[in-house]
Amino acid sequence: MAMVDRAVGGASVTGDRSPKARRLTWFLLVVLCTAALAGLATGSAGTSLWRALSDLFRGHELSLRDRVVLMDIRAPRVIMGCIVGAGLAVSGAVLQGLFRNPLADPGIVGVSAGASLGAASAIVLGGTFSFAVGFAIWLVPMAAFAGAWFTTILLYRVATRRGRTSVATMLLAGIALTALAMALTGILVYMADDTQLRDFTFWSMGSLAGSSWSKVSIAGPLIVLPLLFSPLLAHGLNALSLGEAAAGHIGIRVQRLKACAVLVVAAATGASVAVSGGIGFVGIVVPHLLRLVSGPDHRYLLINSALLGAALLVLADMLSRVIISPSELPIGIVTAVIGAPFFLWILLRQRGIVDF
Repeated sequence: MAMVDRAVGGASVTGDRSPKARRLTWFLLVVLCTAALAGLATGSAGTSLWRALSDLFRGHELSLRDRVVLMDIRAPRVIMGCIVGAGLAVSGAVLQGLFRNPLADPGIVGVSAGASLGAASAIVLGGTFSFAVGFAIWLVPMAAFAGAWFTTILLYRVATRRGRTSVATMLLAGIALTALAMALTGILVYMADDTQLRDFTFWSMGSLAGSSWSKVSIAGPLIVLPLLFSPLLAHGLNALSLGEAAAGHIGIRVQRLKACAVLVVAAATGASVAVSGGIGFVGIVVPHLLRLVSGPDHRYLLINSALLGAALLVLADMLSRVIISPSELPIGIVTAVIGAPFFLWILLRQRGIVDF
């Protein structure tokens, strides 16, 4: 029983890595603050954050140009990068704990595919509805979020029978729903004209270019609230690593844990994809890497995933703005170029194929 208690508490039977995980939390907090400052200081407009701070310390007012660039363009973009990166990374960590598989990803349950179908529907069919004119700026994000939630509800209904949710059925149903959503998205893409096709292609690659304070105020709570709730799942996810039967024997309400985990993932991923488009590898690479570094204890894994995911996406967005400046590279391309080789290296290193 002592061994079970240590496992549920998050400590490894062969050694407690909690101190290392706590030190990593402080380190990642410093990394995130540094990345946020770098994001504020970087851009093609030529506005200097350091000059602006110097002016403020001297009691000078910021020029209108500096105020607009720093406060209305870069600041909401950095904040959006933080909450979207944290949302995707925590969603990946929760799913990996739920499926007891370190290779699980938010896209595996069909949430991202449902969001893509909603976005494609809005882009291709939105112009046919008269009510879309007044809500053009919100139509695609709202449709993407609705698509993500509809897919999640359908997935949960399929996987739940007699009040019990089968994780295996959820996984298989997620694969099937992803295939169906992608097929329907393909039909819409086939129907699209050149402008609509270009819009959807750019959306699917991911971007934070449209970030604004209004989008932050709407998408922020939808992502931040699940993030704040996710630490309450840590004890249950730790117990679930022992198996559903063992978790139930030590007092975990497994069915409620599954439902809450799916809702957290749906809300955080759906809102993130809705405002940023398709951004890959954050949800799978970040928690997987942290498991290798500081262990699988979800008490620290969820918090560290949020910090590292936020820092990673802010840095990726900064790179997307400077690589081909003054143009901008879709952020999904940057995360894929960085994440795919890194993830492949992790897998090869685990299998002993490479030793560096």
